[in-house]
Amino acid sequence: MYNSAKLLIVDDNVDFTKSLADILELKGYDVSVCHNGYETIETVKDRRVDLILMDIRMPGIDGIETYKRIREISPETVTIMMTAYALEHMVKDALIFGAYDILYKPLDIDRVLIAMEESLKGQKSRLILIVDDDQDILDNLKDIIEGKGYTVFTANSGQKAIELARTRRFRIIFIDVKMPILNGLKVYKTILEIDPCICAVMMTGYPQEVNDIVKDALDMSAYTCLKKPLEMDKVLAVIDEISKGKKKQKNLKGSNDA
Repeated sequence: MYNSAKLLIVDDNVDFTKSLADILELKGYDVSVCHNGYETIETVKDRRVDLILMDIRMPGIDGIETYKRIREISPETVTIMMTAYALEHMVKDALIFGAYDILYKPLDIDRVLIAMEESLKGQKSRLILIVDDDQDILDNLKDIIEGKGYTVFTANSGQKAIELARTRRFRIIFIDVKMPILNGLKVYKTILEIDPCICAVMMTGYPQEVNDIVKDALDMSAYTCLKKPLEMDKVLAVIDEISKGKKKQKNLKGSNDA
């Protein structure tokens, strides 16, 4: 438990901040509250704040603008945004500017605690999901990638992958294109709606058969497609490129992909 972390809850709803603060204090967190963006900025100027849970929509100065100013004052402070509204443009802006996560009200406290603990451990850039109906591939990839220090989750079906994506924020997801019930493209589309910033790497042993599906995935912003049998040095190279923020590969010719 990261009970030494200094947590700040920011929301103009006084009853909401009190209720959430009470819950998180019972979990061992050191909690303070603010009710507007200006108060939050002054608080961050005055003392250390490790993690902020902040509402996107507030009067005066909204959560996005408040977050941008906080980053200038304390770039090491992690911010998780909250919203009760379908503010997709603001949600995307928050993620683009570097917010760790978006939580939707009414809050799922278990989901809140997972996001908080993962953000405080700095796990976002280390979380990888592998989706494939071949258990041997799942086991082999997991062992190799975990050997490089990443935290790896596996899913042997598209539905399981979607369930995992609802509870954690993965940096990279490897998705087999040809799977029963939900193919890789359908899985990617659904997960992209949950987390617009996830980076997908498609995989296939049937490049000619699924060429149109792969093209659609790449058009939707998948990073690349790797051909099976996978070459582990290329798998690790792709992970390294994504972790370093390199742009997605548009030209796949000559590489180990479809």
